[in-house]
Amino acid sequence: MPLALLALAIGAFGIGTTEFVMMGMLPQIAGDLDVSVSAVGLLISAYAIGVVIGAPTLTALGVRFTPRQTLIGLMVVFVVGNALSAIAPGYTTLLIARVLTALAHGSFFGVGAVAARRLVPKEKATQAISLMITGLTLANVVGVPLGTFVAQQASWRLVLGGVAAIGVVTIVGLLAWMPAVAGEPTDLRSELSAFRRRQVWLILGLTMVGFAAMFAVYSYVNPILTELGGIPEGWVTPVLALFGVGTTIGTLSGGRLGDRFGFSFVAVGLVGMSLVLVAFALLARTPAAAVVLLVLFGTIAFALGPVVQSRVIDAARVPGGSLVSAANQAAFNVANAFGAALGAAVLSAGLGYTAPIWVGAVIALLGAGVAVLALRGERSDARGADTAATADVEVRQHTLAPVDAG
Repeated sequence: MPLALLALAIGAFGIGTTEFVMMGMLPQIAGDLDVSVSAVGLLISAYAIGVVIGAPTLTALGVRFTPRQTLIGLMVVFVVGNALSAIAPGYTTLLIARVLTALAHGSFFGVGAVAARRLVPKEKATQAISLMITGLTLANVVGVPLGTFVAQQASWRLVLGGVAAIGVVTIVGLLAWMPAVAGEPTDLRSELSAFRRRQVWLILGLTMVGFAAMFAVYSYVNPILTELGGIPEGWVTPVLALFGVGTTIGTLSGGRLGDRFGFSFVAVGLVGMSLVLVAFALLARTPAAAVVLLVLFGTIAFALGPVVQSRVIDAARVPGGSLVSAANQAAFNVANAFGAALGAAVLSAGLGYTAPIWVGAVIALLGAGVAVLALRGERSDARGADTAATADVEVRQHTLAPVDAG
């Protein structure tokens, strides 16, 4: 593994920790700043909005620089945002600092995915992205539980200060290991031209639909486990740690399977996810079955992410692809909001905690349909490219053919 991938994974670990650890520190932050827990909860929404805004904006500003330069600049923003969050004297300052931190999130993964692909042979492109994303999944296994514990025993400010330190380590790693040849500057017009391609929009749609299934369920996993499964509140954290282990295994295995099978793997995976959710809905009141199915669900869902991320860069067909890559990160956050909203809608209708699981199963099937369309589009593009290449060869042969002087 190139050491530059390790630097990207460390950065992903820091980003994943700062995003998700807030959910475990709500009471501590609310008490320290003398605001309500619901007000602190808005920081989570503000972060998501910052990701959606920052992913295309900062990536567009960075296209004139190399990926190495852009990634370092994004980590500087990340460090400043977390450091400011750690010393925020009040709620407003913390809100601003969290949005600033979020601006770097989507762009880092977008540009980082492009750089990761350049570090390995083409046939291992998806595996390289999966190694970077593994840092994000490990954040749920190690960073979030540890951060929550530190916030409970010491201070939430110490947690965010520690995340800022992780950002500094990432910068050092990028400076030491990321080669300048892992991509070159491009221009905004070239990057924007990728959005003229139908295949790009199809894949972005796949991300928004397919991964909404995951967030429709995961957003309400705590009450699903406790209210349906009868699992004690104290056991939720260990179960979520198991879920994190599953997502890590899924991310790593998805990289290998994605390089081999592409969108075929995504389509089959979404069908499999739907079947797992159907079983989850039917067996959610059996604790052991609920835990096993939840972990299997996370494993499948996260196996698909690196594949979609890699394929959208291929579909862009531009020298860089960072802007399309970052747009896909924004699409993930749209899926987050969309899935959570659908789950909230069925819960508000009084349909119970199995309802978000059934919603997730239906959405996953819809996503599988979109994946089939993306697969057909990819094959159509490949046939078009082969036809064009054959025609080009014939033209060259005709042009270079000797002329009969007789």
